[in-house]
Amino acid sequence: MEKSYFSIGDAAAQVHMTSETLRHYDRIGLVKPSKVDPHTKYRYYSAEDIVRLNTIHALQQMDLPLQEIKRVLEYDDLEKIILFLAQAEQKADEKIAALRYSKAKIQMVRADYEKKLHGWQTPEGIFIQKFPERVIMLADPVEKITVADLWSYQRHFYQRLSNTQKEQFAFEDLAGVYRDDAAARYFAVCTRYVAIDGLITIPAGIYLCADCTEENQKETLDQLLHLVKTEYHVDPGFSLQFVVISGILQWKYQLQVYTGESLKDVDICTLTQSHSL
Repeated sequence: MEKSYFSIGDAAAQVHMTSETLRHYDRIGLVKPSKVDPHTKYRYYSAEDIVRLNTIHALQQMDLPLQEIKRVLEYDDLEKIILFLAQAEQKADEKIAALRYSKAKIQMVRADYEKKLHGWQTPEGIFIQKFPERVIMLADPVEKITVADLWSYQRHFYQRLSNTQKEQFAFEDLAGVYRDDAAARYFAVCTRYVAIDGLITIPAGIYLCADCTEENQKETLDQLLHLVKTEYHVDPGFSLQFVVISGILQWKYQLQVYTGESLKDVDICTLTQSHSL
């Protein structure tokens, strides 16, 4: 019975590779075609060649380089083959563990983004919002607010605490900047704390708020301060700026300026509709 051969295109299709990959394997001596037409130079592959190609494909799934695959295919010692497969199994287990860890991290980050999505749904333009009393910890004054510091903002506060105090404190997952007439300072909202220096209480009440970007932050803050002074006739003395995550590497800010008012004193709809940025 005459032996069957496959053209390079048919062989490549059977093993889910490209014709160029098979030519490369021929050049480096990994898989040479069983027959080459002396006139056309066309390559033809036997059933045994297909088996070898499928084996190479399987070994590649173990992240083995081609030179090591070539060496493994030349083994004629069963003990070496068994040892190799045991090592490959261990690598597969390590890869599975790494994937499970990655999946867990993805799930954690996804849950965090979902929390941020539902926690920061705000209207467009200027709006008012009622906040309870908040206790915050202030870091040292900074000359310039940087993105790198905002992303790792909690280190500013944990560095201020002794090992014993670290057990007594917890912070909201919100990076913020506190501004007053003296300076700008990073702050963290405390969810658990004890009385120490560096804590201040932000009063409960109505805050005039607006989302902004890095580019229009100063303009937006000036507008909020102007409205508070002209419509509420108070000088709040401070403002709060929170980082609001809007994408994987994208964010905006929410500014909050204290009006000194309680909720019952304000017509929410009138104020929200009467101003725009």
